[in-house]
Amino acid sequence: MKRGNTIGRYLIGRLSRQGVGHIFGIPGDYILRFFDLLEESRIETVITTREDGAGFAADAYARIRGIGAVCVTYCVGGFNVCNPIAGAFAEKSPVIVISGSPGIQERVRDPLLHHKVRDFSTQKDVFDKITIASTVLDDPRTAAAEIDRVIDAALRYKRPAYIEIPRDMTDAEIDTTRKPSERVIERSDPESLREALGEASRMVNESRRPVILADVEIHRFGLQPYLVRLADKTRIPVAATLLGKSVISEKHPGYIGIYEGAMGREEVRLFVESSDCVIMLGTVLTDINMGIFTAKLDRKNCIEATSEKISIRHHHFEDVLFGDFLKGLIRSPLRSQPRRAHPNPAAFMTVNPARPNTPVRVTRCFQRLNSFLKDDMVVIADIGDALFAASDLVIHRRTEFLSPAYYTSMGFAVPAALGAQLANPKLRPLVLVGDGAFQMTGMELSTIQRLGLNPIVMILNNRGFATERQIQDGPYNDVTEWAYHRLPEVLGGGRGFRVKDEVGFENALRASHQNRKSFSLINVILDKYDRSIAMERIAKRLARKI
Repeated sequence: MKRGNTIGRYLIGRLSRQGVGHIFGIPGDYILRFFDLLEESRIETVITTREDGAGFAADAYARIRGIGAVCVTYCVGGFNVCNPIAGAFAEKSPVIVISGSPGIQERVRDPLLHHKVRDFSTQKDVFDKITIASTVLDDPRTAAAEIDRVIDAALRYKRPAYIEIPRDMTDAEIDTTRKPSERVIERSDPESLREALGEASRMVNESRRPVILADVEIHRFGLQPYLVRLADKTRIPVAATLLGKSVISEKHPGYIGIYEGAMGREEVRLFVESSDCVIMLGTVLTDINMGIFTAKLDRKNCIEATSEKISIRHHHFEDVLFGDFLKGLIRSPLRSQPRRAHPNPAAFMTVNPARPNTPVRVTRCFQRLNSFLKDDMVVIADIGDALFAASDLVIHRRTEFLSPAYYTSMGFAVPAALGAQLANPKLRPLVLVGDGAFQMTGMELSTIQRLGLNPIVMILNNRGFATERQIQDGPYNDVTEWAYHRLPEVLGGGRGFRVKDEVGFENALRASHQNRKSFSLINVILDKYDRSIAMERIAKRLARKI
């Protein structure tokens, strides 16, 4: 048997071949040897300030690049990354979690080693619940096959996966003559596919008011070009869900806006709900996506195609792949629809000139941001009004809006900017984040500064948790106010701005755009109870459930 390859090197090689160019994480003694191997490889190690920041960064990286990775030590590191990985699972983002652990030989007689919780399998038991596949590489004879199995599962299902390396296994040799396991290529059942396409085509062609409702799986499975081809061929108008925002360029002539039931704009709601054929592509029917379940979509008028099922009206088709179905629709003899008037999202975001000595308000901020957006920007919105108000922004190109709009974990945006800009250096992040969320993970700006990245970070500073205030007010919603604009002094770089009026906001935007060498941070001082129209709609609905 030819020797020379090791478990650690094999794993790094497999990640590199899949397109992982950066791994985010924090070292610890159980994973240090693997970090050494990373330093010898083509993959760049990005050390973050906290493990949860590494997890959010890897999630954003995966959303843009197609796969991401985070590397942490045993338990104290692993459990810190659980929340971002749970979010990645919920929103179908393939992040590979690599964790060190005590060596197999160290575990004899069950010693109380540092970081251990309950028993040596506790960390894996937890990750089993929030990943699609997991493994402990404790046997050199099976390690390569296990690595292939777990990574292939992450790519197939667009979910996170977990790989644990006991530290005395990192340099364990494996058989280098073994060829990597070939990924099983799934195929649709030809008859089921033919029947599904036939029924869908008839339904579309017989309809008078069809509409496409596109969601997050179009992003995750890289099907955006096919969505555009379908829309262009048929001239069927396209709406997106909040989680699927930017699934198509929002300047596309057929795009009508975000559909989120009664929580969204009335024009869009009426257009979608009056349709006699709703083609739902890659939809995840969460409460937020469906406007706290105010969406009124009659199943007898729906074609629903996802990675998990194909349903047409009340008929279900087995063994039909989502991608095959969408590509098959494009090839089907669908008639071109006559042009009809539909909502224009750009009309919602008109902006007036800045007025001196006029306090800046959330609505004004986002109207101005809409005209500020450039083709090279990716908008990254944290939870709260940063997301709800941003739903009306017109994103120029596809997949240039990132937010945890289903899992809704605060603290996503700033670390996500790190991952997004490393995944695609041509994109400049515009980060929208509330002050409460910023205080959770905002110091990841330290990593951003160290790497010389240049996101524009806008903090909606209303001194508290604005969404919760709208649902149910109380002193528990207040947070300590920081001098956010002075953080560049602490971090040794970047530019900070404190703005209270419209002219100041305008000047800060202009200066931030011109600052290409470092991050810019705009501390926008808002009234405690100021909120967007979108926030009002969703908060009123949520308040009824309290």
